[in-house]
Amino acid sequence: MNIGLDMMGGDYAPLEAVNGISLFLAEGHQNVTLTLIGDAGVVKDLLIAHVIPLDNIVLVHASQVIEMHDHPTKALREKKDSSIAIGFQLLGTGKIDAFISAGNTGAMMVGALFSIKAIDGVSRPTIGAYIPRENGTLGLLVDAGINADCKPENLNQFATLGSLYAEHILGYKNPKVGLINVGEEEGKGNLLMQAAYALLKENQHINFIGNIEGRDIVLDKADVMVCDGFTGNVVLKMAESIYDLTKRRGVTDEHFDRFNFERYGGVPVLGVSKPVIIGHGISKDLAFKNMISSAQLMLEKDLLQKMKDVFVQKS
Repeated sequence: MNIGLDMMGGDYAPLEAVNGISLFLAEGHQNVTLTLIGDAGVVKDLLIAHVIPLDNIVLVHASQVIEMHDHPTKALREKKDSSIAIGFQLLGTGKIDAFISAGNTGAMMVGALFSIKAIDGVSRPTIGAYIPRENGTLGLLVDAGINADCKPENLNQFATLGSLYAEHILGYKNPKVGLINVGEEEGKGNLLMQAAYALLKENQHINFIGNIEGRDIVLDKADVMVCDGFTGNVVLKMAESIYDLTKRRGVTDEHFDRFNFERYGGVPVLGVSKPVIIGHGISKDLAFKNMISSAQLMLEKDLLQKMKDVFVQKS
């Protein structure tokens, strides 16, 4: 397998991306080729300085960088020699099997939608975020922020995509799917949630357990927690702030330490036809290493084909 990595994306690129590659290769992965996209001279010098073997590494030069403040669509159109644009060109033409970046999130989403397209039958892709739970396991939150306004059918599709990811990547057999709402009873919530509930209840591809409330998110009541992206992003940013708060106050606790996003790398884009993982802009070595590992697992499990099979059945 060949995993592409944007070496110029993120606040600490390309140094921390190189450090992450070093951590990944130290685990002895022999069947993975890494295609590194960025300033080839700078990246090669860093690889040599860190004594990283070049046997399974391909360097692809990119003369431009899409900055965090750039408009996503405009930047992809005008910066065709940027690391993100080249990454999606390689992914779209089959020269790499997965693509990772901690760069401009909007550009990554636009690139994914226009370069490799959504899976047939998926109206809107989603991004999933990991939520550490009190019992030591991870829950998956979908959508985590790219679809602020949703229709009921969008939430229904998010549930299917999230359930497949939870089953095949997180290892949950028949994962429990809950709809984040303002009450547990059927009929609660606004019109969106009421209509989504009815669709989820009839969805034969998921194990729908009904509504869950905000207090259930860090428990193990549901393995996949479904909501619109507006709600999901508020939940995600609140979860991220917990880790920062504990560090500022000098709190040492195993559970709160698990809110360090670097442990999980980036978030998967679910619903596009090839693996795409988006990292946080402040990602460091551990985050990059874990993003590569996540992409590797998605490829090994053939997750995208499993998703395509389900949506073919549904159409």
